[in-house]
Amino acid sequence: MKLLVLIALVLTPLFTQALASEADRTEGRKSVLITGASSGLGRATAEHLSAKGYFVYAGARKNEDLQELNKLDNVMAVRLDVTNQDQIDAAVRLIEEQGTGLWGLVNNAGVGDLAPLIAADVADIQFVFDVNVFGVFRITKAFAPLIIESRGRIVNISSISGVLSVGTAGMYAGSKHAVEAMTDSLSEELQGFSVHVSAVNPGGFRSEIDATSCKRMLADINADWGLFEERRQEMLGDCRRSIQPGSATRGMPPIAMINAIQHALFDEKPRSRYLVVSKQIEAADTIVQATKEMLRLNGGHNHSYTRDEIVGLVDDIWPFAVGEKSWATVEEEWAFIDAWDSEINANRKAPDQTLRDQ
Repeated sequence: MKLLVLIALVLTPLFTQALASEADRTEGRKSVLITGASSGLGRATAEHLSAKGYFVYAGARKNEDLQELNKLDNVMAVRLDVTNQDQIDAAVRLIEEQGTGLWGLVNNAGVGDLAPLIAADVADIQFVFDVNVFGVFRITKAFAPLIIESRGRIVNISSISGVLSVGTAGMYAGSKHAVEAMTDSLSEELQGFSVHVSAVNPGGFRSEIDATSCKRMLADINADWGLFEERRQEMLGDCRRSIQPGSATRGMPPIAMINAIQHALFDEKPRSRYLVVSKQIEAADTIVQATKEMLRLNGGHNHSYTRDEIVGLVDDIWPFAVGEKSWATVEEEWAFIDAWDSEINANRKAPDQTLRDQ
């Protein structure tokens, strides 16, 4: 009996320590799911956050990628094709069984395809939207209960192409415009559950999407863009040069993007949008396009605003846009807009009233 007591006294601290170690692994730190984590930005973000002590569920499709991700500390690889509902449902069950909860969701998985819209096949645009749009929809819907339970964060990886578009980029830009709209709707819908939703809009950073798009173009030897065939040949030449050994990698390393994602996930005051570009001209292209669109919408109808009224709106909304102030609820934000419009209407009617009084 004394021997059993002695063994218990020796083993109990070790057993308790093991339990504490397992508890530390699953409690007291936040867990994040990243889709498309096999390479590029997704892989780099998984490595960065796991090194910071966060627990990362890293979504990937291929066995070799899953094996490599599982070698990282604080990372659990999850087989996850964002177009496969069975895999998505299995991933939800896996994370629920782990008992870590889920603080953050990074919708990073994405693909690109370039072609003039009138030369593209329906299958091309369906492929892009199935991953970039319906993939975000499937994943967000599936994991929303876990995010709502933790009052966590959702980060959608969008693009400056969600604001602007150029020739041959209509399919990809269209999908990212959709992500922008979905982000706005989700933000309003989940605000009441204390879940913050952000979009990160990168410019010309190093991206696996670019390389994959080039490989797809080079492999499609039967493609014919008809009226735009000369443009296709130019792009094929660019692709061939870009994959040559020693060729310069376009764009900058992804650390700025990673920092934006981390801020959106964990900062006390996350922003709704993160424009992350490597060149000033990319910022100019994006902001000018957004401004042009606003002004074009404003002009040429019976309910447009004057230049001074638009400038006044910019001044009024500036502190909210840069994070100096915030609206507590969606209703408060709409009340701000109503008050602005009412003030403008009152000022417009005032001169007429003065004339009548005379």
